[in-house]
Amino acid sequence: MLKFPTGLSEQVVRDLSAAKKEPLWMLNYRLKAYKNFIKFALPDFGPDLSFIDFDKICYYARPTTRKVSSWKKLPKKIRQTYDAIGLPEAEKQYLAGVGAQYNSEIVYQNLKAEWEDLGVVFLDTDTALHSHAELFKQYFGTVIAADDNKFAALNSAVWSGGSFIYVPRGVRLDVPLQAYFRINLANLGQFERTLIIADEGAEVHYVEGCTAPIYSTDSLHAAVVEVIAKRGARVRYTTIQNWSTNVVNLTTQRMLVEAGAVGEWIDGNIGSKLTMKYPAVILAGEGARGDILSLALAKSGQTQDNGGKAIHLAANTSSTIISKSVSLDGGVCAYRGKIAIEPTAANAKTSTTCDALLMDEKSVSKTYPTNVIKTADASIAHEASVSRIGDEQLFYLASRGLPAAEALSMIVNGFVEPIVKNIPLEYAAELNRLIDLDMTGALR
Repeated sequence: MLKFPTGLSEQVVRDLSAAKKEPLWMLNYRLKAYKNFIKFALPDFGPDLSFIDFDKICYYARPTTRKVSSWKKLPKKIRQTYDAIGLPEAEKQYLAGVGAQYNSEIVYQNLKAEWEDLGVVFLDTDTALHSHAELFKQYFGTVIAADDNKFAALNSAVWSGGSFIYVPRGVRLDVPLQAYFRINLANLGQFERTLIIADEGAEVHYVEGCTAPIYSTDSLHAAVVEVIAKRGARVRYTTIQNWSTNVVNLTTQRMLVEAGAVGEWIDGNIGSKLTMKYPAVILAGEGARGDILSLALAKSGQTQDNGGKAIHLAANTSSTIISKSVSLDGGVCAYRGKIAIEPTAANAKTSTTCDALLMDEKSVSKTYPTNVIKTADASIAHEASVSRIGDEQLFYLASRGLPAAEALSMIVNGFVEPIVKNIPLEYAAELNRLIDLDMTGALR
């Protein structure tokens, strides 16, 4: 294993780029981003992040010397991790391809031949930088700039791993691609960089899974995800996040949606100590559509600060944001969203729905919507609700013979069903299982 010492400096950035044998333009990009990171203050909104000690974080840890395309070639310890979650079996049954990242590097990558023959590219981002240099440079950093915010700048300076996907014009993948990200060291920062380009009329569904074991100290996850949906394309990005409760998750995700295209975020956030993540759609072409479905669950000691952003730049664009949150045992959930409709977005339509479920008197739900509307020719709807599970509901189900814990899970799963039903069956079952596990002990 190659593991950098803790702490971040210009020399660390240079050493990281050298270890990856990157072209000069990428080194310069990283160095500029590092200067932006130093310059930026921590966000002045949301949860307090002052507890993060950037000097105690390891910014790069390579677990193996090479990436493989056969599970059997992985070191036994790493292979056992992915066997335990069923990733090799899932690849056989219902995936077009799989990438698996362990700490700072992709250790396994494979795309089925039928899609490779159609020109689909599914690589780790580091490899794509070299093997598809022109395409990579054309789109990298165009949706999320290195000076966008402090944590996007941090990612831009020290990014490693992640997925690069290009789907050629008119090619429609009818099964998902998946990447799985694992933090397996204490005090590690994971900074994957994902770039997805769906050419005109193309379709792709990308699924991201995330986990980490529990350590006594915090780890940092600060990813950047850029998605480009060209004219008439359709991209769905699904996240099933189950980070351990010592991971701080600060991710920037944004999708540029061109004319007649559809961009979809389905965002499931179950774990982590603290998450700040607001998937965004930029509706840049006439008739573009963006949908954001967000689910968050927070227990004791957890803060989920999630939401979505829809930026309407063109005429006849539409967006929908549906946010569901569940807070229990003192957990904190916050919806933080933004709708912006520019003067050029005539006849834009947008709808936001925020529903929160509180399991007890200790738990907290917050809502921070922002609407910036610069045209009178638009339709805007926003509704929000906060509810608590009542004794009457539990009593009714108990009278029908259901144990209290099972009744509780049934109510919660019914509440989140509008989100879960949009996830493929295999992932929906996993998400429901995670919710059921988190409901254990909710009744006291």
